[in-house]
Amino acid sequence: MMCHSECGACCIALSISSPIPGMPHGKPAGVPCAHLTETLRCAIWGQPERPAVCSAFQASPEFCGSNGAEALALLTWLESETRTEEAG
Repeated sequence: MMCHSECGACCIALSISSPIPGMPHGKPAGVPCAHLTETLRCAIWGQPERPAVCSAFQASPEFCGSNGAEALALLTWLESETRTEEAG
């Protein structure tokens, strides 16, 4: 499956624990990645500094639905269901 045009849901909804250029502590869920362009595309797509977790993510109907709004809702739900509580 190809990414939806002007979506960016995976670059917004999901948390990234590894450092990203411009985001040395990773990216919290719900915060747009520093490399998300105005057209909701990844500015470091295919670059070596792109986090491995981003490269490993594959668009699919179960994660992305049929449009960007569905993708954002599905990935936000998935992030909340898989979030682990940090030990205090």
